[in-house]
Parts: sequence; structure tokens; C-alpha cells
Amino acid sequence: MDKKDYKNALMLIKEGGASQKCLDTLEGLVKIRGEEPFKVSRIMEKQVEGYEKATDATRNLDEILELVLQTEEGININIEAGFARGLEYYTGIIFEVYVPQLEIALGGGGRYDKLIELFGGESTPAVGVAHGLDRIMLAMEEQKTALKKKEERMVAVIPIEDHLKREAFRISQMLREADIPARVEVMGRKLTNALQDADKRKTDYAIILGERELKDGSVVVRDFRKRRQKTV
Repeated sequence: MDKKDYKNALMLIKEGGASQKCLDTLEGLVKIRGEEPFKVSRIMEKQVEGYEKATDATRNLDEILELVLQTEEGININIEAGFARGLEYYTGIIFEVYVPQLEIALGGGGRYDKLIELFGGESTPAVGVAHGLDRIMLAMEEQKTALKKKEERMVAVIPIEDHLKREAFRISQMLREADIPARVEVMGRKLTNALQDADKRKTDYAIILGERELKDGSVVVRDFRKRRQKTV
């Protein structure tokens, strides 16, 4: 947010009835920034002293910083108390991700606890991030980072009967947890049609689940490459 935007924001807050003390606090707050995260957080906490919710927000920031630094050693964190993003649905921390040699953000996001409720869903606390693939590719080119292509095996899980879908979803989740991409046949098509569709989508394997297989604790695995199948 540039200085002009700060002034406009402060003017709107003043028109809303904010005290001069509040305006002075905000004007000082938006100028706080730095690359020593906990030091900056302490300065922010001192600046908002007497404002309970703002103080709680700085403490929440400390918790987030601790988690980030424990998870990712050597990461550079730059805090800007006056940082703003272009969307109005954020309710907490916001962030952007940068890499050296590139002055544009590769991704960004934040907390939006009211967004799902806004679109008619249940009240659900949430946080998310979106990445710019074109910017990531540009950054990789700038840093001469090789793109390593990982060979993946796509699996289609096909329940023969509708009531077997729950078990099919359980199997697909097990595969994903093992880093194997999987999708479930949910269209209710006949087995032949479902297999033809999977083959057209360049699927490597199909796991076929029927009533007998469920009772036996087994599945039929179809290998599209070798054109054969077996019960396992």
C-alpha cells in the first residue's frame, strides 16, 4: 500500500469516528517493517498497546513465526505492518512469497474465516494460498532451475455397485497418502464404459471393486499397459 492509499484509509477511518489517538497509532503502525521478525513484532506490540484485539494479533503472529521458522530453517521473513492485498475477504494474517532475482510475488494468501460462510456455507475457519505458475516458471528460468519430471502412475478406482463408493473413496485416499494419484468413478457407468473412459484418460491402472471382492478383502487390478488383470 503506498502513502496515498494510507492517507485515504486514515481519512475514511477518521470519518467513521475514530479518535486522534487511534489515528496516530495506525499511522505509526503502517510504517513498521523489517527483516528481523520477532524484533518487528515487539515493536508492533508496543505500538498497539492498549488495543486488546491488536495485541492478540501480534501474539498470533509470533506463534505463526515460530511454526514457520521451526519448519523451514533459513527462510527469510520480511514483515510489513502496512502490507495489504487486493481482496477484502481476509480476516487475519496475509502473506506473499518471493524468491531472489525476481521482484514479483510467486504466490500469496492468508486467513479468511468468513469466506465460506459468505458463499452460503457453514462458518468455517480457513486459510489458503494461490500460486502463479507462470511466475514460478519465470523464476525457475532466472535461477536456471531444472524441471525434474516425475513419472506418476494414475489409478482409477471403479466400484461396480453404487453402495461400494464409500469403500472406493477409502481406497483412493490410501493411494493418495502413498503419493499415488487416484480418482474414483462416480458416474455410475457400467464397468465396460468406466474402463474405456479410464483407458482414454491414459490411466495406468484400474482397481475394480465388487461385492465379492469386498467380502474377500480383495480387489481386481487392471493393468492398461500390459492389457491384463489379476485379483490381489
